This record gives sequence, structure tokens and C-alpha cells, in this order.
Amino acid sequence: MKRFIAKDIFLSVFSAVLLSLPFSSGKLWITSWFGFLPLFLALRNKSRLQGFFLAYICGVIFWSFTIYWLVHVTLLGTIILILYLALYFGIFGSLFSTRNAGLRVSDLFFIPSTWVLLEYVRSYLFTGLPWALIGFSQYKNLPVLQIADITGVWGVSFLVVLINAALYLSWRKKQKAKILLYGAIILGLCLIYGFYKLSSSPACRTAKEAVKVAVIQGNIPQDLKWDIQARNFILNNYKELTSESAKDKPELIIWPEASAPGILGDNDAVFQQVFSLARMLNIDLLVGAVSRSGQDYFNSALFIDKSGQPTKAYHKLHLVPFGEFVPFKKTFPFLQTIAPIGDIRPGQEYTVFEEPAKFGVLICFEDLFPELSREFVKKGAKFLVNITNDAWYKEGSAPYQHFSASVFRTIENRVYLARSANTGISGFIDPWGRILSVVRDAAGKEIFVKGFASREICLSGTQSFYNRYGDIFILFCLALDIYVIILTLKKKT
Repeated sequence: MKRFIAKDIFLSVFSAVLLSLPFSSGKLWITSWFGFLPLFLALRNKSRLQGFFLAYICGVIFWSFTIYWLVHVTLLGTIILILYLALYFGIFGSLFSTRNAGLRVSDLFFIPSTWVLLEYVRSYLFTGLPWALIGFSQYKNLPVLQIADITGVWGVSFLVVLINAALYLSWRKKQKAKILLYGAIILGLCLIYGFYKLSSSPACRTAKEAVKVAVIQGNIPQDLKWDIQARNFILNNYKELTSESAKDKPELIIWPEASAPGILGDNDAVFQQVFSLARMLNIDLLVGAVSRSGQDYFNSALFIDKSGQPTKAYHKLHLVPFGEFVPFKKTFPFLQTIAPIGDIRPGQEYTVFEEPAKFGVLICFEDLFPELSREFVKKGAKFLVNITNDAWYKEGSAPYQHFSASVFRTIENRVYLARSANTGISGFIDPWGRILSVVRDAAGKEIFVKGFASREICLSGTQSFYNRYGDIFILFCLALDIYVIILTLKKKT
């Protein structure tokens, strides 16, 4: 019995390792397509409680390997978050082990739709954390990604788990050929659609449909960002990079999140230097800054036109819990001790900038939430910008995991995205998820290096199905689960 339990725990841990490998840099995306198999084997013929326990272990190991870098910000918060996120694995394991006894053909659809619904709930419950969705593991597998313009990232998650389920069910059931045929047809249709979309991607038709943009990667250490003694060093660093990038004659130069070493409204002398830089170069600047209005502080993107005038600002709408505010702190005051911070106020408006072309800005992890990108594009944005600072997490997998979300936002809305990150990854992604260029040093290193990149990008002219209708695929998954449950109950009566 002990050997049997040890074997199941080993399979759960092995599954966690396989599923976490793609989230190191995106290169090992292939392991996601069979990463669930050891867990499925461990859950075979288990009770609901045993299934929860084994899958919860898988979740704890998966999240420990995936978000280990969060310990650089808060150890206690990291432990709590891992234990919380693993609950979704546990719930999935409990449901899977219950259905596992029957091994019906309908499980081929019930298993992936249940996983997707749990990912969706995780993405929005308690302010939401759509980090490391299984679909994100495929961000370098371009043909598979193209269905996201219909289904969002949820469709890619569904497809990956469906193939895992097909492999497992075909091994366990007599109807092997039927299950494999269903899986092959669905995967084949998705790939045909993907290759078609990639082959039909057009270039800019005229110069009026393009704009040249430069992104700056300052590589400022986190412990210097708010050091008063380092202000001149930071400003000179950005002035130098901005002046160098201006030689490529971009129409817009973008600085990362909170890159200005001061608070707009408190340290106006700092911002006068930034304003004069735009005026001297005669180029529009978009600068990440903390701004103050009365007693309220905002995480902002400040647009400075080529005359050196700050004409418009976007205030971040979706704040990072325990990073920019402490949720539920009035009800549970002890939460303040997990990550003691000052509160940032959320913005209230989807601000679309007008020059040099209409664009929307996603600050920090706002690119994780597809509804924000959709709303900006619906309001007329022709391309998207993501400004962020991932220096908090040191060198590791965090920048790659974060970057993967931006890839999906481009495909879902069929727009270009320019990304400026303090320590990387900074660069450009086209509407088909192709990474056009990123900031690198001479050795090819992409993170924790200083530099800039410039690119001419096309302005979007079409609206995708996903942008128009949103998360209809989630309703499809919900309907699938309800249908299978009703079918099962009917067979029992």
C-alpha cells in the first residue's frame, strides 16, 4: 500500500515538473502536450478526496517551480499564494477522479472544459491572477496560437488539455480509434486554421498605415529606483538611451513603467528635464510615472508631445494586489504585514492616446487581462503598448512568463504591441504573435541588459471575432460540462 501511494505521489510530482518546464523560457512547450498524463495515471480509480490530495501536491510543486521568483518580494506571500493556487489543481483532481471510473468518450471534452473553467475562475476571483495559464505555455508555438482570435487563450488551454485527455483515454478505453480520431480532427482543424492565418498575414499597404516606435530598456536595479541619490544617474541613463534611439527617427519613444525617478506633482524639477528632452528631440514621449492628484497616487503613463507639453495621462485600472494595494485590509488588518505598501488608487478611464496614432497602454500585469486590451481596441486603439517593471523578481523566468501574455493580446485583437520593460523583455510583437525584435546585448541576452529597439509597425484595420464577442468560448465550455453532467445523471437513473 505504501509503495502504491509513493508511486502516485511520484507521478503527481513528475506531472508538475513536465507542466512547469515550458514556463522557464517558452522553449520546452512540447512537454505541456503530455504533461498531464502522469497525474491522470495517479488519479486512476481514486476517491474524490484522494484525487484532490494528489492533484493538490501536483499544484504545489507546479506553482513552486513556476513562481519561485516571487520570494524576492515576499516569502510569506509566496507561500500563501502557492497554497491558494494549488487549490485549483486539487478541485480538478477531485472532479477528474470521480469521472475517472467511467472513462466515457464524453470525458474527452469534459476534462479540458473543466480545466478551462477553473482557469477562468482563477483569473477573476479575488481580483484575479491569470498567470501561467496552460495556454500561455504555447506562446512560441505560432500555428496553435491563431485560434485565440476566436477563443482567446482559453481555446489554446482547452486544446492542450484535450490532447492530454485523448492520449490517456485512448490508452484506457476500448474505443481507442474513436477517441484518437476526435482528438486528431480537432487538433488538425486548429493547425489548418493557424497555418492559413500565418500565411495570409498582410504587410502595411501604405506609409499612412504605419508608425515608427522605439522602446527603451533602462535596466535600473530595483533598489535604486526610488533612491533620491540615484535620480541623476537614472535620468542620464534614460536621456542617453532616448537620444540614441532618436537617431532611428521614431515618431514615438516609450519608457518603462515608473521609469521617471520622481512623483509627478511632487518632484516637478525631475519632470521638467523629461519635458525638455521631448522638446529638444522633437519627438513624442510616453513615460511611465507615479503621479499625484490631491492625496491620491496613481501608476500612470504620461504622454509628452514633441513640444515638451504633458498632454494626456492614463492611470492604471487593474492594480496588483499586495503590490499596489492590500485587498480586504479593513476586514483583515493582518494582511498588511504580508507585503507592507502604500496604496495606489486605480484609474477610472480607458484613455486612448491620439498621437502619432491611436493606441492604448497596459501597465505592468494589465496585459494579463484580455478584457482590458479588448476595450482599448474597441475604443479605437490601432496598436497596444505594454510598459512594465519586472526588476522586482531578479533574473529568472518571470520576464518570460509575463511576456507570453502580451503575445496572446496581439493575436486576440489582431494588433501590434510595443513593449517597454525596465529589465526586459522589451520589443515588438505583430498581430499573429510573431516576436519581431527584442532588446538584446551583444551576447544575445534579453533580460537585465540596457538598450533600445525601434520598429515600424502597421496600424490595425480589422476587428477579430474575439475582440467583438469576448469570452463566448467560456460559455461553450460551461455548456459542455452541463451537458455531460446531465448525460451522466440520466444514465444513472
